[in-house]
Amino acid sequence: MNKSIKAAQGGFTLIELIVVIVILGILAATALPKFASLSGEARLASLNAAKGSLSATSAMTHGKYLVAPSATIAVEGTNVTMNTTSGYPSTASAAQANALAAAAGLSTADYTVYTTGGSGTRPTVVAGQFAVVPNSIINTATAAKCFVLYTSSTAANTPPTITVGSPTNPTAVKDCE
Repeated sequence: MNKSIKAAQGGFTLIELIVVIVILGILAATALPKFASLSGEARLASLNAAKGSLSATSAMTHGKYLVAPSATIAVEGTNVTMNTTSGYPSTASAAQANALAAAAGLSTADYTVYTTGGSGTRPTVVAGQFAVVPNSIINTATAAKCFVLYTSSTAANTPPTITVGSPTNPTAVKDCE
């Protein structure tokens, strides 16, 4: 009764393996564009968050200014210089723009602040404005189209203008891809 029974070997045939690899390749080719386009949407969401943060910080400093007018308002350990004409933060210098961005919680590890000039790889910024660009796209053509633009207020009790993306198409996801 000691018969030796030949056990059947289990496994996949070469054809089965090739079919599985081909199916995985088709799925990857289909799914890859979906994941690739998410980076632009994520960057746009990040910029919308930066816009909201700048807007909230600007409104908060304006409120503090209305309660107790001062040339500087302390926010999160940063002194924000105020425009005494409008009662909103001043961005007349690079230091003032950087202070406002820091008060808004925009880290230099994540964003770069541009205050003047512009070229093919960065947004065009004029006096009284600054642009916030994600560090992941610095020195690329995308940086010139994908940014938050803060334009200071010059009239009394008129809030600053804060836009995301290019001024001509402020919400275009394609600008941030």
